[in-house]
Amino acid sequence: MAVQSANSVAQEGKYLAFVLGTEEYGIEILKVQEINGLMDVTPVPQSPSYVRGVINLRGRVIPIISLREHFRMQRAVDTEKTCIIVVQAEYEETEITLGLIVDEVSEVLNVGREQIDLAPQFGGGIEEADFVKGMGKLDDRIVILLDIDAVVAKTDLLDLIDAVPA
Repeated sequence: MAVQSANSVAQEGKYLAFVLGTEEYGIEILKVQEINGLMDVTPVPQSPSYVRGVINLRGRVIPIISLREHFRMQRAVDTEKTCIIVVQAEYEETEITLGLIVDEVSEVLNVGREQIDLAPQFGGGIEEADFVKGMGKLDDRIVILLDIDAVVAKTDLLDLIDAVPA
């Protein structure tokens, strides 16, 4: 059975909760830079299917990924609730700003230590869900707490970022 390291376990604190399909997820609020409504995204040729492209955010070119598609969920039609969460992630000691398209942002949650369970271990060498830091148990619902740095590490975004002029 795999054991989670101390730095990959969700910590108590504030999380931005958002929805993908019928599931609710949370990202540490300190990783969130801002939340924007959906805007025009410029496609980047030959990028992975989950990469929608890039946006110009106040003079900065930001890569945009569909978190739903990155998690291999069926693509959904964008609605007025669809938005972009701009986050700061770290990968190999480099800070990366990127936008995550989500179905809907729900709220900021205050998650206590006693409300967090370890992420389930699936065994069999499955490492696909190693970006799940824990499970927040809040009232009658479960919020999947994500490690956004690990999500970025599982993308081909670094190639895209290198291809986009700064």
